[in-house]
Amino acid sequence: MLPVKDLAQLGQRVAATHGWAAAKAFKAYTWTEPDQARIAGCAADLLKVFPQQPGTGILLSAALAVQLERHLDAPVHLVAGTLSIDGMPVRGNRASFDGPHVFGAEPPVWDGHVWVMVGAHIVDVAIFGLARSADCRPELARHVHSVFGPDKGLYADQWRRSRRMGLEYEPQYVLSDDEVNRLMTAAYHLISGA
Repeated sequence: MLPVKDLAQLGQRVAATHGWAAAKAFKAYTWTEPDQARIAGCAADLLKVFPQQPGTGILLSAALAVQLERHLDAPVHLVAGTLSIDGMPVRGNRASFDGPHVFGAEPPVWDGHVWVMVGAHIVDVAIFGLARSADCRPELARHVHSVFGPDKGLYADQWRRSRRMGLEYEPQYVLSDDEVNRLMTAAYHLISGA
């Protein structure tokens, strides 16, 4: 699937995986200060127990999505796509892909980026670990460290406002509940050391 450019198209991707009622709730949601505090708290708690290992950003994002679903009365979705810095892709390549095929594999083979969306809001817990990893593209590492600093753990903002930070999240696929649950199972094994 190619990247979407607006909220209406993204709502169609949510509907394709979760139904029209979920898409309607997704587009209508506006986050509150208590929701933002819960999001930050869930991310902080998860980062305390999640092993910082290269290549685990998908699992970290899935674990956060599951935690947020438990703690928020809000539409939470795990999204896969391309992450660009000032228009240049640094994770993913905007090429069309078969989401169910990619995320049906264990483990998924995916060179793009995965993040959580709470309504039309980006919640990215993986970007900072990625920027600190040895295999991160230098453009991404430089941008993240210069804009946010070296000690952050969560980026949360309105989807369209992320461009003001030089980040462009280009959603291509909204993962199904089964796909998120498979990733969460793998994340649990990683956290528990099993």
